[in-house]
Amino acid sequence: MEQVQAAKVWEEKVTIPTYRTGSPNKNPMFLEKRVYQGSSGKVYPYPVIEKIYDMAEDKEYQAVFMENQYLKVMILPELGGRIQRAYDKTNGYDFVYYNHVIKPALVGLLGPWISGGIEFNWPQHHRPTTFMEVDHILEEGEDGSVSVLVNDVDRMYGTKGIARFTLYPDKAYIEITGQLYNRTNMPQTFLWWANPAVPVNEHTKSIFPPDVHAVMDHGKRDVSRFPIATGVYYKHDYSKGVDISRYKNIPVPTSYMAEKSAYDFVGGYDYGVEAGILHIADHHISPGKKQWTWGCGDFGKTWDKNLTDEDGPYIELMTGVFTDNQPDFTWLKPFEEKTFRQYFMPYKAVGDVKNATIDGAIHFSVKNNEGMIILYTTALEKEAEITVFHNGNIIFEEKADIDPCHPWRKEVSLEGGREQEYTVTLRNSEGKQLVSYTPEKVEIPVLPEPAKAAKSPEEISTVEELYLTGLHIEQYRHATYLPDPYYLEGLKRDEGDIRINTAYGSLLLSRGNIRGSERYFRRAIERSTWKNPNPYNSEPLYKLGLCLFYQRRYEEAYDVFYKACWSSEQQEMGFYYLSVIASIRKNYKDALYLIDKGLVKNWHNVKARGIKAAILRKLGMKQEAKNWISESIRIDPFDYVSRREQLYYLEGEEREEAVSALRTHMRDNSATYLRTAMDYAEAGFYEEALEILEDCPSTGALNAYYKAWYMSQCGADREAVYRQYQIAEVTDCTCCFPNQLEDIAVLTDAMEHLPRASFAPYYLGNLYYDKKQYEQAVEYWETSSKNNNCFPTVFRNLSLAYYNHMDRKEEAKTAMERAFSLDTGDSRVFFELDQLYKKFRIPVEERLKQYELYQETAMERDDACIEYVTLLNLSGRYEEALQILTTRKFHPWEGGEGKAAAQYITSLIQLAKQEIKNKCYEKAEELLQRALLYPENLGEGKLEGSKDNNIYYYLGLVQDALGRKKEAETSFGRASLGVGEVAGMMFYNDQPADMLLYQGLSLYRLDRKKDGNRMMYRLIDFGEEHLRDIVKLDYFAVSFPDFMIYEEDFTMKNKAHCNYVMGLGHLGLGHKEQAAEFFKKTLQADPFHLNCRILLEEISEKET
Repeated sequence: MEQVQAAKVWEEKVTIPTYRTGSPNKNPMFLEKRVYQGSSGKVYPYPVIEKIYDMAEDKEYQAVFMENQYLKVMILPELGGRIQRAYDKTNGYDFVYYNHVIKPALVGLLGPWISGGIEFNWPQHHRPTTFMEVDHILEEGEDGSVSVLVNDVDRMYGTKGIARFTLYPDKAYIEITGQLYNRTNMPQTFLWWANPAVPVNEHTKSIFPPDVHAVMDHGKRDVSRFPIATGVYYKHDYSKGVDISRYKNIPVPTSYMAEKSAYDFVGGYDYGVEAGILHIADHHISPGKKQWTWGCGDFGKTWDKNLTDEDGPYIELMTGVFTDNQPDFTWLKPFEEKTFRQYFMPYKAVGDVKNATIDGAIHFSVKNNEGMIILYTTALEKEAEITVFHNGNIIFEEKADIDPCHPWRKEVSLEGGREQEYTVTLRNSEGKQLVSYTPEKVEIPVLPEPAKAAKSPEEISTVEELYLTGLHIEQYRHATYLPDPYYLEGLKRDEGDIRINTAYGSLLLSRGNIRGSERYFRRAIERSTWKNPNPYNSEPLYKLGLCLFYQRRYEEAYDVFYKACWSSEQQEMGFYYLSVIASIRKNYKDALYLIDKGLVKNWHNVKARGIKAAILRKLGMKQEAKNWISESIRIDPFDYVSRREQLYYLEGEEREEAVSALRTHMRDNSATYLRTAMDYAEAGFYEEALEILEDCPSTGALNAYYKAWYMSQCGADREAVYRQYQIAEVTDCTCCFPNQLEDIAVLTDAMEHLPRASFAPYYLGNLYYDKKQYEQAVEYWETSSKNNNCFPTVFRNLSLAYYNHMDRKEEAKTAMERAFSLDTGDSRVFFELDQLYKKFRIPVEERLKQYELYQETAMERDDACIEYVTLLNLSGRYEEALQILTTRKFHPWEGGEGKAAAQYITSLIQLAKQEIKNKCYEKAEELLQRALLYPENLGEGKLEGSKDNNIYYYLGLVQDALGRKKEAETSFGRASLGVGEVAGMMFYNDQPADMLLYQGLSLYRLDRKKDGNRMMYRLIDFGEEHLRDIVKLDYFAVSFPDFMIYEEDFTMKNKAHCNYVMGLGHLGLGHKEQAAEFFKKTLQADPFHLNCRILLEEISEKET
């Protein structure tokens, strides 16, 4: 038997050209209504990076490599633990898109995001830590395999994820084992989408299973046939019948996700090089099969350039585990672990795969009574047996050696009949089936119905549906709907409902309203014990126990937790907290008994395992502790409590090596040290918690507060605690954003020790604002501002709260002005102040003065720069606006495209109109021709379907004036094309209403008066029909181009839009007075409506 060479794993420094990013913004980002990838785009407590630099520099990364005889894989722990490169050595093919540069763009949840490789998105998409360093460990298996493990804990919700990448010696696939753990005491939600980028060109195709006949958009809001689309999808018309599995056929940014499939694979194939990629996972837990593309048009090509220098376009072939859509979140209950395996592998020759497993892939197609069979295997399979059955009878058999370098291909004569009567199987020499395929029955597929938006609470008929709707909004982290109105409506109808009282109490508890939650849990218990003291479901008892525990009412909590443990479903958590309370009482014998009872329910409860190790040490059970710790580290190599406990049993050089290794694993990360300390402290092990914080090499403000808190719990004298809190108060506060319930007691204690503290109340204000406890947040921030009136961020935060939640608008303005005056170099605060001035309708001239006074600060940000350019255009300073737009490199946020381009076109058209007025037609034509092409520095491409009606209309006028009648007619013809429907005022890919005006004007020029009139009346009809609409963000919104710093009145925006649209219609019909009246109404609602002001000024000029 041949000796198989073991796989290898090693670390190595690599140098990659990298485009730098700016520093994280020091201001807390409370993006309460941000829509991101179909769910909430909140980021707190993470900071946001909003700046990308334009020059690449060589940067060194600590890469991890795995290699066997078939594959070589590079992983970058410093960039989220992504697989950066996956290379097939047998044919020199990168089976995932290999980006030779690190070129971030503003696509990620926190800003920077890079294309290429395989990104692992959890607990939401895109992953918060996709551009951050994660923990990693290397392992070598006894079977010759090698593994790289990466780990991080989500700071927003506290869930923990480990991905284990394994390469076996003789297999041409990467195995990924996911281990997701909810280390919190409350239910959390998550999704897992592995995101391989795949290089694409005119020869590539996405390979979905043969039973996928329908695909769905984000939130299942839209549906298309697949692979041949026959309707409108992503506002593009595929009615001629277009194969959307082909990259070359999709001109616009597009997502689609398989409705359902009973197959375990999805992939992509390049027919030009006869190679591709497959993902394999059990469809029972991995139903998600998705393709995303920027589109093959100008828009997509521009985004490709934003993300790479020379590696060209790509698509994403995402694979969802415990999720089939985005957003589609699954619950992870307290202390629950979910595990799974998925595989990525290259393949060759097979092309349009009909079925695949981790052992092989198969193609089978029938033509002219001949069956084409192509087989690929992921390992050497000697004497593999290929069999073809017809109605259960063998009609063909052959044995062959097949391996990743040598696929098998043959045409086999068939016996007629239907394709579905044949089955092809591949077995190894021992008779194990590797892969098989029977063609699917040909049926007329039934398209699924798109999802429906949630009704308002008042429209929902039953209390149960109110509960389920509220729960759904929580589960899917909905961006624009809150669960509160649904729960409160349910309680209005039945104030004792067990489910809603428990759900609403849980919501309040998670928001830090600990005492407020108590009455809802007690109500639920009162109803559930209405007839007897032993409820069927003890969740309200467990949640009440938590509520009491956070209030340090341990005696009451102990009783309630024990009662909760009468029911099986709460025993894991209930016994854990009973053990914790026993440990706090230093009753370690009882603590051990209780923790063991909880571990019976979940052997992999990592937090419980760590605490048990500490309890065993306290009881002097040395050998049991050592054995227990070893097993715990095997279950979770990133269990830092257990690794810390291990040190107690090591001596000398062995201990020094373990200490060094632990420090390496924890990466000197202050958040990791604090989290480990908090695990100890929860069970009353304050000395151990304090030791960990003292060992932490990096200092953080929050750690300093916790150090003082632990000192006080260890019995330190008040003066020592006081001094430590003073140290915490002067520790750098940059990006210190507390968000855990445990922080409340610590920071409150700090305020008790230091009545004049300013930062402790500032931090508490941040925490409560993030948790929607606005009045408390304001109270703490006001305390902070009184104790220190020179800290700008607290005034900035107060401004947000005053304006958005307290209806104290004037104070909001005063506070933001104060914030900026304290730090005139803060570009974020400058921009927020300007947006506030916009709300206050501060005149254009005054806003421009601010921009010119603080130009260096303003020009640090693209959004502020675009606002400045807009103000220049509003002031008629088109040359200056154009100068900036043609010389600055812009970096748009995904979903926020179109802003720079809109100002670029406006500047050029307005300059062209000036030249037309001066009868300089050649200059005007040159300017208009420039407007048809976006310069690369804008960072934006033109969306397919953009008709440029306004540009072509004015080109027609110019060409007509120059006597080039034929060209003018062509330009007017192009200007008359487009969607003849008026769109709303929300998104960059909505056709601007102005385009209908220019369509109509062009139709007049083409002597098609009736068609022109029809267009104008369509504008007027739309405005009249929708003027009184009550408008809010779409329930199914996937993204929204603005961060919405201040609350937006969408009904008022709609009113402005409808008046503007009616003005356009009347202007086109020649009713200038009526048009002017509607434009004035528009400007009353939105005084900075650029196009409206331009048109109104033109009407006024003509009248004079």
